[in-house]
Amino acid sequence: MDMNISVEEQAFRHEVSAFARANLPKPVRNKVLFGEKLAKAEYVDWQQRLYRQGWIAPSWPVEYGGTGWSLGKRRVFHHALALCCAPETISFGISMIGPVLYTFGSDAQKAKYLAGILKSETWWCQGFSEPNAGSDLASLKTRARDRGDHYVVSGQKTWTTHGRHADMMFCLARTTEEAKLQNGISFLLLDMKAPGVEVRPIETIDEGASICEVFLNEVVVAKSELVGVEGRGWDYAKFLLGNERAMIARVGRSRMQLERARRVAASQRSGGRALSEDPLIQRRLCEIEARLRALEISELRALDGYRPGKGFDGATASMLKIEGSELCQQLTELLLDLTGRYSRVYMGRYEQSPIGGSDAHGAMGDHLFNRVATIYGGSTEVQKNVIAKSSL
Repeated sequence: MDMNISVEEQAFRHEVSAFARANLPKPVRNKVLFGEKLAKAEYVDWQQRLYRQGWIAPSWPVEYGGTGWSLGKRRVFHHALALCCAPETISFGISMIGPVLYTFGSDAQKAKYLAGILKSETWWCQGFSEPNAGSDLASLKTRARDRGDHYVVSGQKTWTTHGRHADMMFCLARTTEEAKLQNGISFLLLDMKAPGVEVRPIETIDEGASICEVFLNEVVVAKSELVGVEGRGWDYAKFLLGNERAMIARVGRSRMQLERARRVAASQRSGGRALSEDPLIQRRLCEIEARLRALEISELRALDGYRPGKGFDGATASMLKIEGSELCQQLTELLLDLTGRYSRVYMGRYEQSPIGGSDAHGAMGDHLFNRVATIYGGSTEVQKNVIAKSSL
């Protein structure tokens, strides 16, 4: 696969970089650089700037608001923004529920929701995992009882990212009991402001509170909010999870982190020389660069193999998820080693370390948060099972 970029793509890269420099607020850039969490308003502001530019959904079909760009141009776009420390687009709308709706949703659902997703006017969260149904998602217990023109939904969801701020949830619930657990699950769109919805934040090891548990107590959901066919929710969920797992490759974000690691290695000194001159540090940087390059090629192949209505090949998406999440963790570990004792003084997710320079800022918080990278979206062990079942 040709990894070189054309003259046209080089010009486009400069255009994207210039746009980011002109439109990305410096405080937001610094938060992304140092691994801090952004406020909802900061995400919305940036995504609406992308929307006004016509760049919010590069992978969507043109008829639904996409750009029609080639794979090469999309790669240039994402990498240029990442290297400018632009926030990643919140995935639950653009990358997850949006493609499900324009692929399987009714015309009424497309008209009702797609514009709000593109404009970042509707904030979505994912209602899949449960206390006893995380990696074993098919064993979920949330139940949607048929009441004629509506369902009554009861159950509990957990690890719900951005649940506190969400307007809507795409939710898996069991509508019938079947011998095979994957059958009888339906895909519902649920109003987070509806009576019976209770959201409780969960504090994580990095002292953040971006995830929640959600209790659903007799929540009324109209039949018009059922996506596709009742009982086929598992198929739609697999389509969505393929998008999520491929997205977790996060090549652009890792490329930005690698550049940060190189800068830190060049600025930090030990034994009278820069850490970038240490053979062991050089080796680690080169190994990560090689793996990241290979991941980028694999990601492009996966995107090239994407088929409308079918999505990503499951094994391919799982491979991207495994390698991308492991690289993410290796990069945060490398940054901790490069900054040494300065990053060990942890004052909290949003606080500058009281010792050392800005190189250490955010390194520990980012490292702690990304311990979950090999778990969310399906743990590494589950992904290996997916690969074994479909490819071996």
